[in-house]
Amino acid sequence: MRTPSTTRRTLIGSATVAVTVAGAVLAMGAPAQATPAGPGVSGTIISQTTVGGTDYILREITIPPGQATGWHSHLGTLYGRVRQGTLSHFDATCESDGVYRRGSFIEEPPGAGNVHIGVNRGKVPIILDVLYVLPTGSALSVDAPNPGCDFQ
Repeated sequence: MRTPSTTRRTLIGSATVAVTVAGAVLAMGAPAQATPAGPGVSGTIISQTTVGGTDYILREITIPPGQATGWHSHLGTLYGRVRQGTLSHFDATCESDGVYRRGSFIEEPPGAGNVHIGVNRGKVPIILDVLYVLPTGSALSVDAPNPGCDFQ
């Protein structure tokens, strides 16, 4: 059974650890900044369900002309269909790994080793229907810094 004294010592110990970790992070400097999505890039969750330890999330993503998703990866596999426009997709080597026109399907594998960006080089908004298959509670994407490409 915890006494007020034990609880107080636990809180003080936890606070000390938090301050120490924060100080270490500040001393090491900030990590490279992630590249945010361009203005007007949006996503709307259409449907979501969890089965076992897996989240299935259906989302509509819109990328305006001249904009991009920002560099990112995912903790699970994504399956997408281009409903409108043409998606230019690039991997962390700065090379195109696909150009996906209306009606095309795209699959994005999971993991930090699969950093990528989607770019709209066209004149009409891209609309994607995307199924995220993620470990329960995972973020939809994990931001990543530009890997050294001369574009965002």
